[in-house]
Amino acid sequence: MTDHGARAPSGVSPATLRKLELAAGDLAAACLAAMARRQPWFARLSADLRAGVQLVTQTGVANFVAWIGKRGASPPLTAEAFRIAPRDLARRLTLSQTVDLVRIATEVFEEHLPPLAADEAERRALVEGVLRFGREIAFAAATVYAGEAESRGAWDARVEALVVDAVVRGPGPDAGNTASGNTARSWVDGLVSRAAALGWDPAEPLRVVVGSPAPEAPEELLSELRREADRSGQSVLVGVQGSRLVVLLSEPPGLDTGGDIGTVVEAFAPGPVVVGPRAADLPGAHASARDALAGLRAAPARPDAPAAVAADDLLPERALVGDAVAHRRLVTTAIDPLIAAGGELLATLAAFLESGGALEACARALFVHSNTVRYRLRRVTELTGLRPTDPRDALVLRIALLAARLEDGRDPIDGG
Repeated sequence: MTDHGARAPSGVSPATLRKLELAAGDLAAACLAAMARRQPWFARLSADLRAGVQLVTQTGVANFVAWIGKRGASPPLTAEAFRIAPRDLARRLTLSQTVDLVRIATEVFEEHLPPLAADEAERRALVEGVLRFGREIAFAAATVYAGEAESRGAWDARVEALVVDAVVRGPGPDAGNTASGNTARSWVDGLVSRAAALGWDPAEPLRVVVGSPAPEAPEELLSELRREADRSGQSVLVGVQGSRLVVLLSEPPGLDTGGDIGTVVEAFAPGPVVVGPRAADLPGAHASARDALAGLRAAPARPDAPAAVAADDLLPERALVGDAVAHRRLVTTAIDPLIAAGGELLATLAAFLESGGALEACARALFVHSNTVRYRLRRVTELTGLRPTDPRDALVLRIALLAARLEDGRDPIDGG
């Protein structure tokens, strides 16, 4: 019987180890040929990606030969096969594709190595070694992809925070001036570029929702928020800015949400949650964020507001805290239509509000029949969508009338 020398801890003789070393190049080539033959997508890879796979395969074969010769508790060099690979290999090959390649390589090992064994004991040792090494390689690949996913997740989180911050800050107060046109253009380009990198469609309509972040398990709640948005076909970007949570929620064409933010509210702490108006696209979302944040500042003045209240439903409160946008919008939505309609609508509304909502007292003050007052108030509702007889709508109309008087420094009734 031929003496093969003292066997390694793995049960493989020096002579067989020498055969493995000599066969390493052919073994790597056989792995690559099997990958190309059994995976149609492999042949479509770019030359640099195929070269990266080849490098990983050759290193893996060399590591196996080194390990089988002095096998210890675990293969110490398996991760090295992936560390020397080009950095973008793990980004451009999916984990599933990598596992398929590892499986093919393991099967090639199982086919080509046993014939090199000197006897049955070595054959069993080689088969066992191949299975164990293949398992460790698969774990090493999973570790590499997990690390890559963590890095990508951290990068995505930073970019997401930048997008949300840009939407909140806007292009700057002078963005409309010709001199600062380049700055505004740069703001839009940067915003769109970062959002596109996160898979957000910058042309998609959206709303901005603001409130306080939930104090308990915020990460779990935000993860659930992302899952719910994904299930409903929406995109979501989230930013925690100190004591406030800002959520950008898309409203894709064909998805009828009606402004319903559903489970988004659950990611917020108890307290006011304000929904900004619908923005046509991402660059226009700053106006939605501005209105939502103004509503959040004014929300304490309306403790009976719904859990999620529209920013436009807080116009009187926003005007009282000095929001110029709300001031102007109250005038344009509640007063300008009455002025444009002419007649006595605005004067009747003012008299009705001054009389405390008393129909007969208003009629006496105007020297008209109470039915005339009723008719004019119905016309006010038709033109503004607000009912003077409703306490909340009456407050909106009263604040709108005050805002109109302050705007021009004169009573709009005199010019109406």
